[in-house]
Amino acid sequence: MDIEPRTVKANGITLAYRAWGPEQAPAVLLLHCRGADGADWAPVAERLAAGPRRVYAPDLRGHGRSDWPGTVPGAGADVYAYTAMRDDIRAFLAALGIDRVDVVGHSLGGAVAYLLAQTEPDVIRRLVLEDVPVPIPLDPPRPPAERPDGELPFDWVMVRATDAQRNAPDPVWWDHMGRITMPALLIGGGPTSLIPQEQIAALADQIPDARLVTIDAGHLVHETRPAEFLAAVEAFLDAEDVFTRSSEARTPS
Repeated sequence: MDIEPRTVKANGITLAYRAWGPEQAPAVLLLHCRGADGADWAPVAERLAAGPRRVYAPDLRGHGRSDWPGTVPGAGADVYAYTAMRDDIRAFLAALGIDRVDVVGHSLGGAVAYLLAQTEPDVIRRLVLEDVPVPIPLDPPRPPAERPDGELPFDWVMVRATDAQRNAPDPVWWDHMGRITMPALLIGGGPTSLIPQEQIAALADQIPDARLVTIDAGHLVHETRPAEFLAAVEAFLDAEDVFTRSSEARTPS
């Protein structure tokens, strides 16, 4: 395991990342939630790397040790567009010479993952979305967040920018869910999650080859119920067949 993050230039910024597992093993990309960084995935990554797999966990822009472009004088909130984060990850994969990868995204990282899956279906072999925000306008909108005191491990401009996109997502993001052609596993956190679970079910219906599993853990599924999360993810990544849209495949567990 690389304890200290490495860095790579991608899409005009520096992205920090951590890596686990043999370099020649099949690649898995883990994308963290808002406010975290790649280290959030360490216990999951260690288990997946034993597959064996080569596991990568970058810090998204505005997080951790990656660049915080919102701190540059004159920068606008658009530096934290979901699509900019998507383009970062595509460039990250290209910079590391990764042409085929399984992607696991949690919350904000899941939104980045499904946008990448829409535009790069040949790059992603399988897609896992953990308790993701669905691109449906919030009603009522999320009110402006108040900045906590002290230093933060992420750029506060990013919080405001992503809140705005959560309130009013680009309609194209929903319309293009049918372009996600690889097998997908959606993991919902159940009734205690801050994400409306009926929205995650609707998202699963929009993706042609998707299965929905519910793990009653709240929003932080991989942190709260790691064994169940890993069991679902590893079974999905290792399966040889694709999911059907049968009612049995959609039964929450």
